[in-house]
Amino acid sequence: MQQLLAPLAVELDDSWGLDHGTWSVLRHVYPDADVPIVQLSIDESQSPSFHFEIGRKLAPLRDEGVLIVGSGNLVHNLHTYAWGGHMPDPYDWAVRFEDRAKGLLLAGESTPLVEYEALGREALLSIPTPDHYLPLLYVIGTRQRGDLITFPVEGMDGGSISMLSVQVG
Repeated sequence: MQQLLAPLAVELDDSWGLDHGTWSVLRHVYPDADVPIVQLSIDESQSPSFHFEIGRKLAPLRDEGVLIVGSGNLVHNLHTYAWGGHMPDPYDWAVRFEDRAKGLLLAGESTPLVEYEALGREALLSIPTPDHYLPLLYVIGTRQRGDLITFPVEGMDGGSISMLSVQVG
């Protein structure tokens, strides 16, 4: 992986266990923890295009049978989440942004998703901080011509958290 990401400096750091975004997903998929896992740290100081390009550089790993997982949320606004309250219908802005993003994904249009801030108010409400959104850019960066996009899991939680899963290939 270090060669694929060159000239970016990549270091192994096993001083910390898996992040909750990795562990909470993979513990259900691989409950016996019998697969090797490499987790990348997200540098939020870098632009969204930086993260997309890392995905593009990692794309050849797919040909080697490597499963690339990006764990996050397309819509993740905890400021508007219904904490402890009844589960409201999703906010209109959250639904509109998720629908727009799904359309862009199905059309193979990555640029607007990378430049998501230009998508307007709904995008900014849906992505108040990029940490849960950026994993999607790694995944769509691995997309190859002809890859099918599917959504095996859909739905909203608490009005402002998208549970949408995006599968490439």
